[in-house]
Parts: sequence; C-alpha cells; structure tokens
Amino acid sequence: MCSEKEELKSRVIEVIGLLEKVHPEAKLILRWSNPLELLIAAMLAAQFRDDSVNKVTESLFKKYRAVEDYANASLEELENDIRSVRFCRVKARNIKRACQIIVEKYNGDVPSKMEDLLSLPGVARKTANIVLSYAFGIIEGIIVDTHVSRVSKRLGLTNETDPEKIEKDLMEIVPRDKWLRFAELLMFHGRKICVARRPKCDECVLNKICPSTSTAQ
Repeated sequence: MCSEKEELKSRVIEVIGLLEKVHPEAKLILRWSNPLELLIAAMLAAQFRDDSVNKVTESLFKKYRAVEDYANASLEELENDIRSVRFCRVKARNIKRACQIIVEKYNGDVPSKMEDLLSLPGVARKTANIVLSYAFGIIEGIIVDTHVSRVSKRLGLTNETDPEKIEKDLMEIVPRDKWLRFAELLMFHGRKICVARRPKCDECVLNKICPSTSTAQ
C-alpha cells in the first residue's frame, strides 16, 4: 500500500500538470527591475494585494532609486508615499530600517542568503523566498502566500495554518525542481478560481481530485 505521503506526492504531480494546462501564463505579478525593488515590493505585499502594490511602486520606484534613498528618507514622508498600503506605518518603519541595515552591513547590496534576509525587519520566509527565487535564482523553499496557503489546505496537502509549517509540509511532497512553479500556479489559481469566498468549484480543473469540492463555501 502507498503511504499517505506517497499519495500526496502523486496528487501534487497531478495538480501541477492540470494547472499548467489552464494557467501556463502563471507568474509573479509584482513589478520590479532589481533586487532592491523586489524586496520593497514584497515587503509592501504582506497582507496586501500584489496588483495594488504595483500601483504604489510605479511612483515609489521613480522617487526612491537607491537603498540610501530609503535609508535616509524621512519616516513621515515614506509613510505618506505608501499611505494606501495596508499597515503603511509599520511597513515604512521596517523598510527604512531594513535599508539602513543593508547599507551598514551589506555594502548597499540586498543580501542573497536566507538567514541574512530573515534578519531584516519586516522580512519573513515568504518575502525572503520571493527575493531569493526571482532576484537571485536561488530556490531554498516554497513561497507561501495567502493563496498558496488556502489552496494547499483545500487540496488536503497540509492541515497547518502557520505559513512556515505549511511550507515545511509542502517541501516534503513537492518535487524540489517544481517548488517555484508550484507556488506560481497555486497563487494564480487562488486569485482566479479558488478564491477565498465562494470558490468557483464548477469551473475548477481540480474539482475531481480536490477533497474540498463538495464542502467548499
């Protein structure tokens, strides 16, 4: 008999295959052009919509072009520049301090190690994984945002609620070379089909293998 973990691994492969067919265009939607911009965008995106972040960073990135610009900015002015972002005061403080640390400790370069990124205020594993994966091509984990968390639980891939515990569960059943693509597909599917309220189960390509199909509200 197959173990539960082996069954989950098989389900993951099927999920990836099905989602690739319907969401081949799935990708990170945050806009950025260098590691610093990606770090700032990812920090702003915590508990906030990526498309809304893009509207803020369109002007933000024109005003703040170097890490020193954030490090030396007036906190009040920075707060005002991101005022439409959820938790703008906390995020402004974290961005300013993180950039000060990058200047002081990393010679102005966004660090490319997980432990260094996690040492920055306002940076948890989701943000660190985004920066490492896209800016540096380093895949150390699976990006777990609200969509990945919700969809993976509905698919029965984890019973955890804490993002780091969810990531650990997923890393054990998702092939390592698919960690990034898996996250991209679930993020996209979570925005389009498996939404938080009233998921579109009748439109979902996964409805025949999803254990939550008949109970999803």
